[in-house]
Amino acid sequence: MTAAILCICGFATLNVAAPKILGDATDVIAAAVFGAQFNAERFVLLLLVAASMYAVASLLNWVQGRFNALAVQRLAHDLREEVEAKLHRLPVAYYDGRSRGDVLSRATNDLDNVSQTLNQLLSQLLTSTLMVIGSLGMMLLLSPLLALVSLFAVPVSALASVVVTRRSQKHFVRQWEATGDVNSLVEETATGHETIKLFGAQSAMAVRFAAHNDGLYSASSKAQFASGLLMPLMAFVSNASYVGVAIVGALQFLAGAMSIGGIQAFIQFNRLFSQPLGQIGGMAQILQSCAVSAARIFELLDAPELSTETGTGAGADAGSLAGSDGQPDEQFAAGFDAQSDLPAGRVSFEHIAFSYRADAPLIEDLSFHVEPGQTVAIVGHTGAGKTTLISLLMRFHELRSGKITIDGVDIAGMRRDALRRNFGVVLQDPWIFTGTIRENIEYGRPGASDADIVAAAEASYVDHFVRSLPNGYSTMLTNGGEPLSQGQRQLLSIARARLSGRSILILDEATSSVDTRTEVLIRQAMHRLRSNKTSFVIAHRLSTIRDADLILVMDHGRIVEHGTHHSLLELGGHYARLHDAQFAIGNGELAAAPARTAKHRAEQSEREAS
Repeated sequence: MTAAILCICGFATLNVAAPKILGDATDVIAAAVFGAQFNAERFVLLLLVAASMYAVASLLNWVQGRFNALAVQRLAHDLREEVEAKLHRLPVAYYDGRSRGDVLSRATNDLDNVSQTLNQLLSQLLTSTLMVIGSLGMMLLLSPLLALVSLFAVPVSALASVVVTRRSQKHFVRQWEATGDVNSLVEETATGHETIKLFGAQSAMAVRFAAHNDGLYSASSKAQFASGLLMPLMAFVSNASYVGVAIVGALQFLAGAMSIGGIQAFIQFNRLFSQPLGQIGGMAQILQSCAVSAARIFELLDAPELSTETGTGAGADAGSLAGSDGQPDEQFAAGFDAQSDLPAGRVSFEHIAFSYRADAPLIEDLSFHVEPGQTVAIVGHTGAGKTTLISLLMRFHELRSGKITIDGVDIAGMRRDALRRNFGVVLQDPWIFTGTIRENIEYGRPGASDADIVAAAEASYVDHFVRSLPNGYSTMLTNGGEPLSQGQRQLLSIARARLSGRSILILDEATSSVDTRTEVLIRQAMHRLRSNKTSFVIAHRLSTIRDADLILVMDHGRIVEHGTHHSLLELGGHYARLHDAQFAIGNGELAAAPARTAKHRAEQSEREAS
């Protein structure tokens, strides 16, 4: 950028100096017209000097364009990297409160707008500013009176710029907000296209899109119209200034105060003054749009992040979870290549409290303990805090009070990346990346050998359907896992978790949208996956957790019951009512369910098991 600025300074200097040389050449001709001897050598020399100045100025302009492009694109490159890194540092709550389309618009459309504007206008703005200053200095040198006539355009142009800018600014803000709204709807339409078609909602979505698109059209047209008023105003002021200079200059010549060459040079300087001045005014409308986009980007970059990780907490140098400097050790970072590096999986929640808002407590004074290798099922109605509990364990949210420990190490003192390498996760809706089946399984442990990948696939019932595909493990997956079925994608995510070799598993039951045969395979694969590992299962179907070592029943952020499947049924409390809601008795009358005795529940449970 420094090199570009130096080239711009040279370009502006030569362009401002050249008209004076041409004015001197005109005076040579004028002197000959009025009877003096024509000095051909001086005339040719002046023309050569002027031509050389313009040639060098053109070369400098080309060079500065190259440097400017490099500088701006590097700036955009670094800004994109900073935005990408910021997206990973933002808490989950940031995404919960915003549409993905708006976040995407900030990271793409707004950033592109800033990049393109800077690329087009950064050098032009500096060039125009230098040309205005340089030409104004030359005009004052030639004729202070004519300079005052030219300066009449400055306050008028400034006033017009302020008025138009204030009027169009709010429309540019709305324009980019509306762009984010349109992107959000397009993303939603693309993601849910199957559901939209199944419910025949194409027309309704078209109406919604038309409303958003009309809003964008209205805001954009108002912004462009308001800002477009500036250029005609600037052109009118410039032309009025030019006329004034011509009239006063003619009077100056008749009075003998200026030569013809001086008037010619001044008119050129007036053009060099008024045109860049108008360009600066015209740039204002584009810079407004750029400023709005930049504000949206900086709002993203300035958003509150997760608390800083210093690695100095209680768990920074404890056990096998992290190295002595608070960073994960090499074997840990590599994905637990050695079984001895795995934590035992003893997890304790000690009097924890959490809330999304200070005035709305969600979890209060919650405590429980999980021994290594146990399977813990977490059940409860929607909003009871099941997912929040798991998010706290993986530090997607931070506790208000209390602590969570793994093998006695407080997770608050661990780096988040080190902590999360303890967990293998299988979600209800698995995310499959664009890439081959092999790459998607390998995502659990980058650099894993083909033998390990195949072993994980075989243990998860993936290998048998992969080998039936034409390209086997090299089959490309797109659009979240196509062409695999939902059940196959789930088995693939289980294979990924198995390959990771993590000692603590987070399992969100995922058998609600698959056929019976695939459900059996998924259950068997998950049972194999849980073998000898501490497992937290967010349970939706109570029939799938009857063999859990511990069932936690949550209600409004509290553990209201805990025990085994049979003991909780005999208790006849919250768990029994949840069980009754899923399994009707006899003739299926749910109303009769509360009247069942503990004995009847136990008998029903035995029948379900068989």
